[in-house]
Formats: sequence, structure tokens, C-alpha cells
Amino acid sequence: MFFQHVYDKTLAQASYVIGCQKTGEAIVIDAKRDIDTYLDIANQNNLKITHVAETHIHADFLAGSRELAAVTGAKMYLSDEGGLDWNYEFDHIGLKDGDSIKVGNLTLEVMHTPGHTPESISFLLIDNPATNEPVMVFTGDFVFVGDIGRPDLLEKAAGLKGTQDKGAEDMYTSIKKFSNLPPYLQVWPGHGAGSACGKSLGAVPSSTVGYELIRNWAFQYQDNKKGFVEYLLEGQPEPPKYFAMMKKLNKVDRPLLTEVPKHKKLSVSEFKSAYDKGIKVIDAREKEEFAKGHLPNTIHIQGNNSFATWAGWFLNYEESFILIASDEQMEDLTRKLMRIGLDNIQGYISDIDAMGIPLEKTEVIAIDEFKTYLGKEDVEVIDVRGASEYKEAHIKGTKNIFVGTIQNHIDEIDTDKEVVIHCQSGARAAIAESMLAKHGVKDVKVYSGGTEEWLAKENPVVSE
Repeated sequence: MFFQHVYDKTLAQASYVIGCQKTGEAIVIDAKRDIDTYLDIANQNNLKITHVAETHIHADFLAGSRELAAVTGAKMYLSDEGGLDWNYEFDHIGLKDGDSIKVGNLTLEVMHTPGHTPESISFLLIDNPATNEPVMVFTGDFVFVGDIGRPDLLEKAAGLKGTQDKGAEDMYTSIKKFSNLPPYLQVWPGHGAGSACGKSLGAVPSSTVGYELIRNWAFQYQDNKKGFVEYLLEGQPEPPKYFAMMKKLNKVDRPLLTEVPKHKKLSVSEFKSAYDKGIKVIDAREKEEFAKGHLPNTIHIQGNNSFATWAGWFLNYEESFILIASDEQMEDLTRKLMRIGLDNIQGYISDIDAMGIPLEKTEVIAIDEFKTYLGKEDVEVIDVRGASEYKEAHIKGTKNIFVGTIQNHIDEIDTDKEVVIHCQSGARAAIAESMLAKHGVKDVKVYSGGTEEWLAKENPVVSE
């Protein structure tokens, strides 16, 4: 048997290539959209991708199943569980609880595991030449290392009212089913630490059923349904705005993008023409470079592992946009954006000085200066972290406005006062400052050290 775990650090998302080396057939589970990764793996290992499968309709990334099937001719195996409202709206081979998929001498058995979503399924892998018993389970967003999938996304991200309580109850039933699996079974989940699909995901890539029964919080509530539901729903992080669009695009037919596109480097005149018309411009340089000098009204999102997530908060799927990035960054940024379907890149520039537009600067302050603003009546100090982070521990006297929705809460900021913002370590505060400036709130000071430095220097915090 061939097995390879493919991990996208930018979205903390896992996919899997599993092959029968005797027949040369392979299946890919939960493929990302830049499918050349899987084509290269198959080619290097003398495999042909003949099957493509998904554990559920994903909310956090645009699945590459259709792209992979279009290029390889593989058959798509997708869940038909959950009722008509949760069926994929394009041709596929439907799967129900108890069905199986044959990949050469390997068998994947389908187990319906609703909770995160109604149609969610897991795959039990049997390596037939070695054993008749399953050896691995691919759980998607059902069971993670140390956590389980959140059932509130449909309600919070997609606006489907009343679904989170039903999802939590379904999850309670599903984990009882999971607890009956052999304890030696390897657990390979769809996400790791950093994903917004749970609140306390572990950093290691895999686990076992037995280990999760011991350490995963969810299995400590098996005789307390009420407590399980309450704990599962409380303290979940804000689901990124783009999740609702992913739910739609992963369910319906859509245009395919089978190669990573290359984008045009814009001339000064091309950029200025678009800039003057108000096109959104995303500056992907480091936050320190952005602070030293940036084009007015540009949105700052560092081109790091969180780039796509924050781009999904501030870009929509109808408008074009321009990137400020180096030539070397562009392929990486393009891949990150295409993984969530943000394909409307009009082009990019690298040299902002060449544009001939006066630059703005961001005032970044250190911890000692930050302390001088605390408690002053003429200063508004804003913590732009998520609500659950703020409730757990925050600096006394600060107001919480989440960076992802800050543009919708400008009226809550008293602009007659001096404004100081901070986050955990500076990255989100840099984004928030650029959004505030774009919406007319200028001269905002950024405390770059954030609560990370504040706590490291043993300063006090309060909780709610």
C-alpha cells in the first residue's frame, strides 16, 4: 500500500493519496485545488489517480476534486447522505453509510458521521492483502486530534438558522459510533492546529482511536449529552466570511481551474488607471515594510500562512483586485488565493515608489508608550482579536472589535479620541489599521507587541 499525507499549512488542511502498488491505482481524499501536487506524487510513484473522494461539503477551502477528476479521468465518490439539501449538484458516484470503494486491493468503507455537517462521512481503510480489518480511518472534519468538528458553521457562516443545536446532537451520536471502533485504528483528520473548523486542534498530524478516547475532550462527555452540547458550542472562533461561499461553490457546478495561473506585472500607467478607479489593492509585504511606507487606501495582509484566510474576509468573489508583492511571492500567493477560489487577480506590482503616489506611514508604538494611553478618557484602545480570545484574557479598559468585521463597526469607534489598537502579536493589528485608514479613520497607533508581549512581561489581564 502507498500512503502520503499532504498538508497545506496555509489553511491547516490535510488531504491524502492512497494507492495500491500492485495495480497502480490511487485515490485522493479531500484534494486541494492546486492539483499538480497530486499529479506529481502519482507520477513519482508509478500510480494513476483513478478515484477522488471527499468527506463532506467543505467550508474552509475550495476542493480540487473536480479539477483532479477532469485532468485524470478519475471517478468522483461523494456523500449522498444528509438529505436532498445536502447533495452535490453535479455528476458523481453517491455514497451512503455502509458502502465501499475498491481501489485495487484496498477497500474504503463508508461510515456516515454527521454533526459537523449533515452529509459528513468517514472512510475506513482496509489493506486486504494484510488483513480483513480496517487499519486507518479518514475522518475529515468529524474527529480531529484532540478535538471534534464544530457544528455551528452552517448557522454562523452560511446563515442556516437552527442548525447548530441539531448538529451538536448529531455529533454526540456520531462520537458514540466512533468510540466503538478498534482502539488501534489510525486516525487521519482533515485539519490540524490553526484551522477555524474547531477550537483546540492538536498540532500532530494523526492519532489513534484509543488515544482520542483518552485525551480528546469530547469523549469525556459520553454520558452527559447536555454538557457535551454546551461545551461544543461555546467559545468557537469566528468563522471566516468566505466560508459561506465555499459551501456554495463546493456543492454546485462551477468553472474549473486545472493549472496555477500566472499573473501580469502591471505597468505604472496600468496600475494608476485601476487605482484611480478604486480597485482594491492588497499589500502582501511584511508588516514592518508596510508601516514604513504604503500606498493610501491599500489593505495590508502579510503573505504568510494566514494570507488566504484574511483575504477571504476582505475580498468578495465578484470584484477584481491587485496585489503588491515581489515576483518571487506571486506563485505562492496565487496558490493560496486559488485554494479559496479568489481567482480575480488583475495583476500585481512590486515597486510602490515607482507609482509616483505619496506614501503614508503607520505609527507603531512600543509597550512603554502603549501603557501611557491606558485609562485616558481621550484615548480609545481597541483589541482586534476574536471574541473568545478577548473574553479569556484582555487588557483592562480595552474595547473588543474583531479585525475581520472592523469595517462594519467603524461607527463604534470614537474618532474624536486618539485610537490605539493591538492584537496578539501585531499581524492582525496591522491589517486592522489599514482597514481603518481605508475607511477614513486615520492616525491610528499600533501596539505591535500585543497581548503576547504584554503577558510575557507579566502585566495584568482580566477575563469575562
